[in-house]
Amino acid sequence: MALPSAGGAAPRVGGSAKRWAVYYADREPTRAFDPYDLLVLDSRHHPPLRPLKDRGKTLLGYISVGEVETHRPWHDRVKGWGLLDQENPNWPGSFYVDLRDRRWVKLVVEELVPALLHAGFDGVFLDTLDNPPHLERTDPKRWAGMTEAAARLVATLRTNWPRVPIMQNRAYEILPQTARMIDYALGESVFAGWDFAAKKPHLQSEEDYRFQVEALTAARALNPALGVMTLDYWDPTDLVGLRAIYARQRANGFSPYVSVVELDRLVAEPPP
Repeated sequence: MALPSAGGAAPRVGGSAKRWAVYYADREPTRAFDPYDLLVLDSRHHPPLRPLKDRGKTLLGYISVGEVETHRPWHDRVKGWGLLDQENPNWPGSFYVDLRDRRWVKLVVEELVPALLHAGFDGVFLDTLDNPPHLERTDPKRWAGMTEAAARLVATLRTNWPRVPIMQNRAYEILPQTARMIDYALGESVFAGWDFAAKKPHLQSEEDYRFQVEALTAARALNPALGVMTLDYWDPTDLVGLRAIYARQRANGFSPYVSVVELDRLVAEPPP
């Protein structure tokens, strides 16, 4: 798959070039993770954590805070509370959750995060946090306060867990509020995303690409210590395309990783 240009590279900004990866499976051997400093892993299906920690890796465990999947042990409890809404059309079996409800916040802060830390993770990866702003935009009356609730959840986590590393995925609407509270900001599908209808990767529009780059750059300006990561999707057999995405995101001053949308395999960065 060819990789067309999406405009000139943005000027380089400061920040460390930490190598990292996302992996939601348990098949890869420990040595496969040697190139990476930081790993985002699924909370249940993951490689043994102790050998990775012994190799100096920082490990973040996955929590979906804007949705609840049917295979998670807490699904039935949250459904019984009446907090689940429509199903995510792109991810069957995952339902939007009402972040405004204190029971959900209490569950995340007092049960889900402690369980990850007890299992051996160093910190947490907050996924689906962009759903609350999306719902509020879609139906401002019904979902009023969801964006504020998303920012408040991050603040509550930081207050309760002041030294635990936190990575926030997207949720650009709240980044101006949360940038100083988190350790890592992730831009997912910044340059290359996934077309769920066509079932193939695609380049983002120039407008969307620029919006995300500017949002991530602004977050780092608020918090110069913030690690800014990008996760793009591309055909892993297209080495030229992979190299181009890595080069572009590094030119933006970000720490990139490029993978498949299932995130169930490690896709190595091709050599120069």
